[in-house]
Amino acid sequence: MPDAHYKGWLMDKKQHPVLDDKTGQYADRGSLEPLMRSVLASVPDAMIVINQKGQMLAFSAAAERLFGYKASDVAGKNVSMLMSGANENHHDQYIRNYLSTGEKQIIGIGRIVEAKLADGKTIPVELKIGEAEIDGERLFTGYIRDMSEQQENALRLSQMQVELANFSRLSAVGTMASAMAHELNQPLTAVANYLEAARDLLENADADTLAFIQEALDAAATQSIRAGQIVRRLRDYVSRGELDMRPVNLLEVVEDATSLAKVGFEGQLARVIAKIPEGFPAVLADRLQLRQVIVNLIRNAIEALSETANPQIWVSATVEDDLAQITIEDNGPGIPGADESSPFDAFNSTKPGGMGLGLSICQTIMDAHGSVIEYAPSSKGGAAFKFSLRLDQGTSGDE
Repeated sequence: MPDAHYKGWLMDKKQHPVLDDKTGQYADRGSLEPLMRSVLASVPDAMIVINQKGQMLAFSAAAERLFGYKASDVAGKNVSMLMSGANENHHDQYIRNYLSTGEKQIIGIGRIVEAKLADGKTIPVELKIGEAEIDGERLFTGYIRDMSEQQENALRLSQMQVELANFSRLSAVGTMASAMAHELNQPLTAVANYLEAARDLLENADADTLAFIQEALDAAATQSIRAGQIVRRLRDYVSRGELDMRPVNLLEVVEDATSLAKVGFEGQLARVIAKIPEGFPAVLADRLQLRQVIVNLIRNAIEALSETANPQIWVSATVEDDLAQITIEDNGPGIPGADESSPFDAFNSTKPGGMGLGLSICQTIMDAHGSVIEYAPSSKGGAAFKFSLRLDQGTSGDE
């Protein structure tokens, strides 16, 4: 480290004597500089030494890398230039308060503050301050660690916890649906009985019989509405809440959904291939609910491919007419009977023991996004599901 780092920084020994433990004598500046040079060059966290006026006396190599300043650029300047917000405006007052009252608010404790870099950007940092008194003058040493990555990881962990809670809630739908099966069975059985009775009465219908038939049909209609309300309540439970529409990085959502879809799955796992171009525009969506759609579709595909050799799932995206066209397809057996009934109908499942709710949930979520999810046989041999989302104009998936 060049001598410029120290020129004018280390006061002479009359002002700041440094005691040598071996000799019992005060070290001169010549012996002190190599030691300081070594400390400032090697200390892993950013280290700044200031006097009681807030002027910077030492600025480590790690501090140069973190803040973007050269030590010579900040020598003797007030440390508040590295702060933002209220800390910048009131830092000198904090020091004066401490010197006059002796009350420690941060010394020896540490806290998260916002630091201002040379380019004007701000980052969260952990600041710990130590204090020393030399020849009647107090010096303060600040140790600063960049917390940007840690805070991002903490935020991501928090998001994942919310998402896993949502995933658990959706998993509970199976238990809830089983409990509701009896309630659904009653109106559906009643509908069937009323319709059979009406059919039998039509064979020998007279004026009085027609009245009974009309009554039976009215009752059947009432019971069918009741059954529909039960299904809607179940779907509303899954997709309740207002949509939080924001720009979403599609690739990140796909990667997270892929991980969630594989949680707890026993058996052969398919390879999931994301074919999303670099810099793909951000889409406007509720991140949590969009992820749930992709989780459901990938999970269904993984289950369908459990006996397929070389199982693969492709998630692709293209831009057409200012919309993101998203396709999830596989090389499995497809959906048997899809031509006869919609795979999106609630309680319609081709899986043994399946509740037939996953695709119905996907349809509900896409409806709320103003989109439609469609099924078609895939050119790769299996099933293909397609839906579209609006683009967030002016942003890209890398932002």
